[in-house]
Amino acid sequence: MTAAATGFSWLSAITFLPLLGALLIGLARLGANPDENGVLEPKEQQRIDNTARQVALLFTLLVFGVSVWIFFALYDPAQPGFQLIEQIEWLGGGVSYKMGVDGISILFVLLTTFVMPICILASWKSINKRVGDYMIAFLVMETLILGVFCALDLFLFYFFFEGSLIPMFLIIGVWGSAGTKEFAGFTMPSRVYAAVKFFLYTLLGSVLLLVAMAWIYFKAGTTDIPTLQQFAFPAHAQTWLWLAFFASFAVKVPMWPVHTWLPDAHVQAPTAGSVVLASILLKMGGYGFLRFSLPMFPIASAEFAPLIFALSIMAIIYTSLVALAQEDMKKLIAYSSVAHMGLVTMGIFTATPQGVEGALFQMLSHGFISGALFLCVGVLYDRMHTREIAAFGGLVHRMPFYAFLFLFFTMGNVGLPGVSGFVGEFLTLAGAFKYNTWIAFFATTGVILSAAYALRLYRKVMYGELTKTNLMAIPDVDQRELVMLGVLMAFALYLGVNPSPALSVFAPASDHLIQNYNAALTAFAGGAQ
Repeated sequence: MTAAATGFSWLSAITFLPLLGALLIGLARLGANPDENGVLEPKEQQRIDNTARQVALLFTLLVFGVSVWIFFALYDPAQPGFQLIEQIEWLGGGVSYKMGVDGISILFVLLTTFVMPICILASWKSINKRVGDYMIAFLVMETLILGVFCALDLFLFYFFFEGSLIPMFLIIGVWGSAGTKEFAGFTMPSRVYAAVKFFLYTLLGSVLLLVAMAWIYFKAGTTDIPTLQQFAFPAHAQTWLWLAFFASFAVKVPMWPVHTWLPDAHVQAPTAGSVVLASILLKMGGYGFLRFSLPMFPIASAEFAPLIFALSIMAIIYTSLVALAQEDMKKLIAYSSVAHMGLVTMGIFTATPQGVEGALFQMLSHGFISGALFLCVGVLYDRMHTREIAAFGGLVHRMPFYAFLFLFFTMGNVGLPGVSGFVGEFLTLAGAFKYNTWIAFFATTGVILSAAYALRLYRKVMYGELTKTNLMAIPDVDQRELVMLGVLMAFALYLGVNPSPALSVFAPASDHLIQNYNAALTAFAGGAQ
């Protein structure tokens, strides 16, 4: 289905609609009357801040509504190919502005548009500094993330992929936590250190990607992604190209040992920043493996699969053990994310239907459950201004609704049957077992370790006697927090009980990907003989 067939460029509409909201927030400040020092009256500043919050929430909800309508009214989940294609000439020489979605990307578009209004609600009370700029950063980031999942041109993908670093860098560096850190003899704010580390890791990993893209363009004469997926790159070239793409996507996932930026970024980011980082940004690495590495470099993907399995198992076991030793709630959940994304990369490179669909489902489920866990931490941080596990205890006596919600997402993180986390873990492990029994065996240890660190966290925070005086009057979740956590709980529960709606969307595209992958390997084996 093309844009011409639908009569409108719907993917471009939802991608760039958030920018209109950002523009309106900027225009709302033009009518303000600051004093000679550029400072607004408190009431005027409050009015502008409230306008920014309302506009951001309105536009994120609008984008979500339109994306849901696109999925149900225009998208055909039975078709394996790209749909809703839009294309116009862009930079010339075969580089075009081309957008489209398939079963691998459409649910991540929906996940992005679903999570963004929750991020705005999560920031409603906690962000009081430069509120307009903060909301603009989130709206711009939504545009760039949606562009990543919709782009069907390699350079257009790179533009959105790298552009998404900028607003996240600002969100961490400007609105992150207080505190200082010593580094190389300099004292700097901890949030600035985390932001720079995040930016450098992700940017340096993408330098090789840009070089590889340039080589691909001169070799294939096009940057059209569907065309490149059918292009037969020489086996020796695939090795170097795969490594270049891997350098970028592995950092984004993040895979061990290039994961160290993630705990710092999560700890320093505001709650909504951690939510969007865990729920969406980490998925861009896994999406890149599925969109580029497997279909474009199948021979190299098969050759490097043992390396991926080794790194994935190391991530699952090592970061789970590190999570057990954490005393900061955010750091614990951050390391948990690395372990769960290890299951994703393992599932992808099994190149089996169970492994690939399980990886896709795990990414979708992780978006709900991990995002909700960071929101749960944010609920306590907003009240007590600390994330230290030792600062809490016995909260079930004061916060029963919170205790129930936190328990649900903790069990979802462990992989309890009936919650979406179980489906993704089971399928990825089934795919690994089909590929190699030992890989599945070692990966399964992560399930045991996840129960250890998750239940330890819950026991220390929620159970025991309520003895700390500063917790005696802590309030339970309010309506805003209940709405945020409630909708995430509903989706995690629904997909845990009935995963077929998501799997039926993933299956046609993933089956098509695996068929082409196996055909390429068969053809190479036949040619080698």
